[in-house]
Amino acid sequence: MDAGSFSSEKARPASRHPLRAVGSGPYMPSLLSSSKDFSSRQSGGDRFIPDRSAMDFDLAYYLLTERRTEKENAAAASPSKGTYRRLLAENLLNNRTRILAFKSKPQAPAEGILQEAHSNASSHLAKLAKPRRYIPQSPERTLDAPDLVDDYYLNLLDWGSSNVLSIALGNAVYLWDASDGSTSELVTVDEDVGPVTSVSWAPDGRHIAVGLNSSDIQLWDSSSSNLLRTLRGVHGSRVGSLAWNNNILTTGGMDGKIVNNDVRVRSHIVQTYRGHQREVCGLKWSGSGQQLASGGNDNLLHIWDLSMASSNPSPGQNQWLHRLEDHMAAVKALAWCPFQSNLLASGGGGGDGCIKFWNTRTGVRLNSVDTGSQVCSLLWNKNERELLSSHGSTHNQLILWKYPSMVKIAELTGHTSRVLFMAQSPDGRTVASVAGDEMLRFWNVFGTLEAPKPAAKTASTRPFSSFNHIR
Repeated sequence: MDAGSFSSEKARPASRHPLRAVGSGPYMPSLLSSSKDFSSRQSGGDRFIPDRSAMDFDLAYYLLTERRTEKENAAAASPSKGTYRRLLAENLLNNRTRILAFKSKPQAPAEGILQEAHSNASSHLAKLAKPRRYIPQSPERTLDAPDLVDDYYLNLLDWGSSNVLSIALGNAVYLWDASDGSTSELVTVDEDVGPVTSVSWAPDGRHIAVGLNSSDIQLWDSSSSNLLRTLRGVHGSRVGSLAWNNNILTTGGMDGKIVNNDVRVRSHIVQTYRGHQREVCGLKWSGSGQQLASGGNDNLLHIWDLSMASSNPSPGQNQWLHRLEDHMAAVKALAWCPFQSNLLASGGGGGDGCIKFWNTRTGVRLNSVDTGSQVCSLLWNKNERELLSSHGSTHNQLILWKYPSMVKIAELTGHTSRVLFMAQSPDGRTVASVAGDEMLRFWNVFGTLEAPKPAAKTASTRPFSSFNHIR
């Protein structure tokens, strides 16, 4: 079992406001986060020291003093001495005029073909080599998030397709518009049904589902702040995980049930998945909408196939496609790969601390990486083969990994408590993280998108294309 919630009275100033910017000064990037590595400059040095073995000190002395001697003896020098000096320079010194020689003169290529091939290869490698992306070590923005429930099994942060971030703080749900930085309160529920235990935006970016501690699920219209519907009787206890698949809202509860709800019809319960014995804390639909991944506090990871779903399963029938038991702690962090179908990443809790990769078609584990700390959340980079993970103690950091080598690219620190939730902006560039320290931070971790290159104009193959058309 993973460490879940804890209740403690915190002394907070009365002036704390949700989603208010922390600090009034202008943002100054850390001097230690420069894109140029200071240690590498020190190791290589900042001066060029010539190779003394390639120097001829006698020749250098002669060339330095030659012109001065000529000026002093110009009047007394005879034509024969001048001719002698000129012949000596041509035959003995080989007309050398350089005083310092830093390196030997490169040999000329034997054939012009080799030189051309070398230049072509060099230009090709230059095109293939991509400059290393600069990853800022400090957040772009930090907002205050008072009354955040510090519970590993909940899902209290989501970023919708309309570029609006939703966050649950205690009994309230707040919306932060990333386009203008405005904040609004969507709803504050009563004490007897709260706190809010999960939030999830619908694909349209307008409607949002809110799971409650009372087991109810509310559907809201964010544009008008109207409550559209309340789904009751779906679960027997709190609803800690939500996932949308078009018009199907999948809910996971502490009762271990997973339910597909069609929000368009009155009898909304379509299918029920039974496989977890304890709370369902992670739910994610694949990009195709055909497979559902679920993680629970029973250390189990299930892969469900939509084609195998049944509203009335027969007794003893296994509804899951795969039942994966490799994790040694609760499985909450789930992320489907955007560039490779049937690839799923999962993260285990404090007693496990591993990120595992699965082929969901065969159920085979592809890789496992021990991070050394609780894995709270996972996000794929939409534009590069990279994976971002958030962690608990002892470092409470975000780690950017290169896939599939799983080499660490960067570690982002700043949170002072476990980083419970992460959400990605619609353009895939910015990641929001919120931790038990009640701070919401925004990181430019996935870089700036490259502008698409204009399509090359191809020559027309129609006959007489070079002639003007007759009007």
